[in-house]
Amino acid sequence: MLQIDLRALSIIIVSFAALFFIVIEKMFPYTRGQKTFRKGFFNDFFWYSIFQSYILGLIIFNFLDFIYSTFSLDEYRVLANIPIGLQFFIFLVTHDFYIYWFHRWQHNNKYLWRIHEAHHSTVDVDWLSGARSHSLEILINQTIEFAPIILLGADPEIVIFKGTISAIWGMFIHSNVDVRLGILQYIINGPEMHRWHHSDEEGKEYQNNYSTKLAIWDWIFNTAFFPDPRKRKPLKYGLSDTPDFPENYFKQHIFAFRKF
Repeated sequence: MLQIDLRALSIIIVSFAALFFIVIEKMFPYTRGQKTFRKGFFNDFFWYSIFQSYILGLIIFNFLDFIYSTFSLDEYRVLANIPIGLQFFIFLVTHDFYIYWFHRWQHNNKYLWRIHEAHHSTVDVDWLSGARSHSLEILINQTIEFAPIILLGADPEIVIFKGTISAIWGMFIHSNVDVRLGILQYIINGPEMHRWHHSDEEGKEYQNNYSTKLAIWDWIFNTAFFPDPRKRKPLKYGLSDTPDFPENYFKQHIFAFRKF
């Protein structure tokens, strides 16, 4: 019963966060002139955020449940007695570290880039842009994210906590909000760095700032790109090198498997 309530609470929190970012983008825009109902809004909101999220959630849960029940993994519940706060911290840091390197690999591997380019295709980066990710990318990342939690005996509530924070943080780092994190930008990621990752300029700024929640990985591994936002901002976003990228959700998925 508690888990059902937590799921409902998660949906409510994420929904209110979305409304908050819609409002705050209008009040303090990073890039002026962007529309709330921009091109591709329905595609990203309905197909990616609602339809895909629901379907993939079922697939991942049932897959992990099948693995757990089939192979009787009770003996590997090594995290069962660790305090839930410590469990959360462990999975937050380790998965974020994984995401940094997998994300960086996607930008430097022609096959993985094909399933990541959908995420970079929106020309108006906003709170909803983070939802546009190829289903294969989501399947890989969320399976790797949630499998250790379930299979190592961590509290199942961690899945809901992490899912909620990931959804809100994804909105935050993509939001069209002119926010200044100051010295915190060396530790946590925000729009002022991540929007450069979606830059579509000739300087290839998008080959930097691979971090999601913890910007510290970019600073440690020398992939941080952070010009003074008061002097310079990205001029455009999207995939100008791929002008024929489709607008339809299903076509965007199929497009990833085109010939090289």
